[in-house]
Amino acid sequence: MPNFFQFASHDMAIDLGTANTVVFLRDAGIVLNEPSVVAIETRNGVKKVRAVGSDAKLMMGKTPANIQAIRPLRDGVIADIDVAEQMIKHFIHKVHGGTKRFLRRPEIVICVPSGSTTVERRAIRDAASNAGASRVLLIEEPMAAAIGAELPVIEPVGVMVVDIGGGTTEVAVLSLRGLAYSSSVRVGGDKMDEAISSSIRRRHNMMVGEATAERIKHQIGSATMPAGDGQRLKIKGRDLVAGVPKEIEITEAEIAEAIAEPVSQIVGAVRMALENTPPELAADIVDRGIVLTGGGALLHHIDDLISQSTGLPVAVADEALMCVAKGAGRALGDPAYRGVLHPA
Repeated sequence: MPNFFQFASHDMAIDLGTANTVVFLRDAGIVLNEPSVVAIETRNGVKKVRAVGSDAKLMMGKTPANIQAIRPLRDGVIADIDVAEQMIKHFIHKVHGGTKRFLRRPEIVICVPSGSTTVERRAIRDAASNAGASRVLLIEEPMAAAIGAELPVIEPVGVMVVDIGGGTTEVAVLSLRGLAYSSSVRVGGDKMDEAISSSIRRRHNMMVGEATAERIKHQIGSATMPAGDGQRLKIKGRDLVAGVPKEIEITEAEIAEAIAEPVSQIVGAVRMALENTPPELAADIVDRGIVLTGGGALLHHIDDLISQSTGLPVAVADEALMCVAKGAGRALGDPAYRGVLHPA
């Protein structure tokens, strides 16, 4: 049985991602990693939350008319504030062992894209406050990712991090607790999934769902073209001509071609960042290379492609998916990093 008194004073950091939400609890580490999905049921005109996270994701594309599976974040920012609030509330409740007794309102650090607007940041603050936060602090995602990847962001050296998420790719050069350069492009894992679905529809006259496209990306997605056809994968979907379910086989080469456009946009953002980096910081990056974080960093050979394009060493961070949440949690708990947090 959880020790509620132990959890009662815990503040938390939340990586509120387009695809997944990761929660870091002070003194406990990563305690939750679930899809950013909420299933809403409508009965007699009244809406209520049916499921959140992993349970809700299983319902995507399979719901009856009165249930809708919603992703409240798009392109890294809140698209539906009411649903986002319900989702944050659910995750806070779950992290604290499903009890609200003896629980003081926690201080919450939330990660935001570096390119998010004041309006978008206010939406995140309001959702977290309404969900039960006593105080909301914000941290830019690339800064959190760099801290989570254990890069020396408080020293006078330049480090470069590329955080490839579901909705956005954050590219930043950091030094002395600040962003010397940052850009946020609204391209990430979701755009790759859409490209895969479109390619299969165009080539095979078959429609596949969001979950199938994501599975294809994870299993045979590659940033570089393989020799020959590469791996093969059997997938199921709906034939658009006959209107019946069918199964086809697709190749790694086909998927590499399908996602080439979003991948090239990510590489372009990295090159643009290097062109805009001050010379002294650029010299440090030559020595230290580029660090990739986020779920998109796990795409096969994306590190090789960025290395070929820039001529620099590129490494994927350990636990790339967790870097942003770990970095935000470390900034919350370590006084040396408090300067990187901003009041919402």
